[in-house]
Amino acid sequence: MTEPLYIIPDIHGQFTMLEEALALIEAEGGVNAPIVFLGDYVDRGPDSRAVIDLLIDGQARGRNWITLRGNHDQMFLDFLDYGAIHPVRLRPDLSWIHPRLGGDTTLASYGIIGDEDNTNHTAAVAAVPRAHRDWLASLPFYHLTGPLLFVHAGIAPGVPLSHQSPEDMLWIRENFLTDPKPHPWLIIHGHTALDMPTHFGNRIDLDGGAGRGRSLWPAVIEDRSCWLLTKDGRQLLTPAEQPGNRRATPGLLPP
Repeated sequence: MTEPLYIIPDIHGQFTMLEEALALIEAEGGVNAPIVFLGDYVDRGPDSRAVIDLLIDGQARGRNWITLRGNHDQMFLDFLDYGAIHPVRLRPDLSWIHPRLGGDTTLASYGIIGDEDNTNHTAAVAAVPRAHRDWLASLPFYHLTGPLLFVHAGIAPGVPLSHQSPEDMLWIRENFLTDPKPHPWLIIHGHTALDMPTHFGNRIDLDGGAGRGRSLWPAVIEDRSCWLLTKDGRQLLTPAEQPGNRRATPGLLPP
């Protein structure tokens, strides 16, 4: 793999940040630049509906975009299909619609007011376009190209790709984040928000915390080298842990 491949991590309803990230990519790679999106398009930010509209429209116009599925996208889909808002990997006192998870802001972007006491599920199903629901259901769990594996959360170490659990690909933290051994591929992922995207040698976590009020960092990768895209040009991510990065503590925490 020698051609540059661009990546946009967890967007979390931050439409303005998404537009800025796309502008940086287009300025360097052109309008047809290939982009892999790492999932979590919804929740927490104010414009989840606009984010989905933009991505659906871009793909319909033939943009070379691969949109992976994130755990927040799955929770939104499950809510629409089943009214289920308590995934097994959440703390039992939290639900998708709780403000800490951000489902309430996703519903608000469709004009629906919902909370844990009244989810307004029937109104939500009526308000969310069927095309949005079907798009969420179509999202793949990973993208493999050459020495690179793109996935939202990570993989179970030592498990063949054909036997990986979709749930792990959406939710995994503890075993994956703490494993220093090389994987068959360099893993490019999001899901675990850091203060800054970081290269850990066997994986690159690009989630800089846009869903937590920080920045959305577009990136570009050539072979196994990765750069962040900034207004001042490329910024190389070297495979060494940078000080000061905050990790989410493993366990049943808000994702």
